[in-house]
Amino acid sequence: MVIKNYVVVTPCKNEEKNLPALASSIIDNTIKPSLWIILNDGSTDNTCIILNNLEKEYNWIKVIHEKESIRDLGLHYSDIVNKAIKCAFATCEKRSINFEYIGLIDADMILDKDFFEKIIDRFEKNPKLGVCSGTVAYISNGQKTLEKGREKHPIGGLRVWRKKCLEDTGGFPTSYSADSVSNVLAILKGWDTRKYEDITGIQTRKTSSAEGMWKGLITRGKSDYYRDYHPVYVILKFLKYSIKPPFYTGIAYLWGYIIGVIVIKNKINIPEVRAYYRNKHLELLNLKKGTER
Repeated sequence: MVIKNYVVVTPCKNEEKNLPALASSIIDNTIKPSLWIILNDGSTDNTCIILNNLEKEYNWIKVIHEKESIRDLGLHYSDIVNKAIKCAFATCEKRSINFEYIGLIDADMILDKDFFEKIIDRFEKNPKLGVCSGTVAYISNGQKTLEKGREKHPIGGLRVWRKKCLEDTGGFPTSYSADSVSNVLAILKGWDTRKYEDITGIQTRKTSSAEGMWKGLITRGKSDYYRDYHPVYVILKFLKYSIKPPFYTGIAYLWGYIIGVIVIKNKINIPEVRAYYRNKHLELLNLKKGTER
């Protein structure tokens, strides 16, 4: 396989416990990135020291330090990822780095040693593949378990885009659940999207738990309002969350959706994305005439 250049971006905030393991897993990968942009979103712990040491030791690592801010997995997250991606493009142009792929890797991941080699191989075998991801794994009592998800839905913190796909879709969208919106935009542009279970990253904390599960589920509720999820579909999600422990997740999720209605009010300003979600939900609910389950 001819190895194509790739770059990586990572947003982080107060990740002194997780960054060393992530850095080791990227540095030791069978194929190293041509550039790794790490955006420090106003950390107040020892994250800055760790990042500065990495930047001094490796000339392909570049760190951006932002001012201190409140941790926010909503619109602010998409803004900082956008900054990191734009910095990656600008730095590559300045350093004359030609790249074919760009990854978004969260700071609480530990990647398979051949993570990028496998991902790039999948891209090379399928020219229509626009964005894909590995699968999150957790280690509990010495056992490795995979996070459940749908095969055609790449996840946020382990994703890689084909550069052409990211450009076709206008870059990383400003939205709640921007990774999911990015998937939709890729699909609407005719690209394939995939999540691979044989390519993994170990996550050191549960998805959406950086601010605690309660806040994480509130953010998820806000996101579903912002992306114009069908109200019946929202009620079904609330019930699904409510029937399994921890039972409060249903309340947190629904409260987040209500906050969206009362406070956020505006929804994502990409009509084709809103239509995509509505049509999908109508099909799933079997409410759209002529559709099948």
